[in-house]
Amino acid sequence: MSYSLGVVMDPITEIHFKKDTTLALLQAAQREGFDLYYFEQSDLYLDRGRAMGRGRPLRVFNDPARWFETGDVADMPLGTIDVLLMRVDPPFDNEYIYSTYILEAAEREGALVVNKPQALRDCNEKIFATTFPQCCPPLIVSRDMQRLREFHKSHKDVIFKPLDGMGGSGIFHCKPDGANLGTILEMLTDNGRRQIMGQRYIPEITNGDKRILVVDGQAVPYCLARIPEAGETRGNLAAGGRGEARPLSDRDRWIVEQVAPTLKEKGLLFVGLDVIGEYLTEINVTSPTCVREIDAAYGTDIGGLLMRAITDRLKKKE
Repeated sequence: MSYSLGVVMDPITEIHFKKDTTLALLQAAQREGFDLYYFEQSDLYLDRGRAMGRGRPLRVFNDPARWFETGDVADMPLGTIDVLLMRVDPPFDNEYIYSTYILEAAEREGALVVNKPQALRDCNEKIFATTFPQCCPPLIVSRDMQRLREFHKSHKDVIFKPLDGMGGSGIFHCKPDGANLGTILEMLTDNGRRQIMGQRYIPEITNGDKRILVVDGQAVPYCLARIPEAGETRGNLAAGGRGEARPLSDRDRWIVEQVAPTLKEKGLLFVGLDVIGEYLTEINVTSPTCVREIDAAYGTDIGGLLMRAITDRLKKKE
C-alpha cells in the first residue's frame, strides 16, 4: 500500500543540499514509496475548524544542482494525508505554536504528525532535559539575578543561555572571575523579566558536543560530536564547530535508556539528544539535524529507520 507524506518546512529552495536533514528524510520517504507533498508554514490554515494546506506534489533528487521539483499548488485537507512531518526550524515563536494547533486539528482528522504537536509545545528543548536530573549537570532556571549570581558563586565556571536560543546563539561562558556577569545577566534576563538557564561549565566540551539521534525510542548507534573552534565554548556547527562522527559510549546509551520511555510516551518519534561529556544538556524535538553527516561516516540510513517506524505506526491504524 502506498502512503502519502506531507512535509512542513522552511523554503526548500534555501536549504544546504549537502547537510540538510529534512532533504535526507524526504529522500528516504521517496525510496520507501511515499507520495510527497510540500508545504511551508504560511500554507497552513483552518477552514471552519478543518486543517487545510496549500500543498504541492514533491519529488526529490540526490543532485546538488537540482534537488527537488514541485507540481501545481492545490488546497487539500491535511487530515487526508497519512503522515505530516513538522520540520520548521526554530525560533519557536507564536507562529510556530499556531502551526501546531493546525497540525493538531489534522491529527484529530486522522493524520500522523511527527513529532506530535502537543509534545512540540510542551517540550522546551532546554527545560525538557531537566525532567531527567540524573542525566544533567548542576543547573538552574530563573530570572532572579541574585539567585543566578549565587549559582555562579557556587559553581564558579558557568554557562548562561536563553531558553529559546538555537544554533548556539546567546550562550555566554562566565568564568570564575565573574567578568561582565552583571551585564550578561541583565541582557539575558531582560533585567529580570525573562527566565534563563545557568549550567555548570562542562570542560569536556573541547572533545565535542555530541548529537545523539533517537528514532522511536531507539538510539542510532553513532553520534556526531560537534567540536568547537579554538577559543570557543560552543560546538554548534552554526557557530563554526566541526563535526566528527563517533560510536556511542556506554554513558551515551545509558542516557538514551533514561529518556527513551518518556519520548515514546509523548509521541516524539525523532529526537536529538545533546550530550557533553557525561551530561545531557538539551533534547531537540523541533527539527533535529546531523543525519547526513552520520550517514556519510558510517553508511547508516537514519531516514529509512524513521520511515519504517512511521510505516509501522500507520499499519497499526489500519
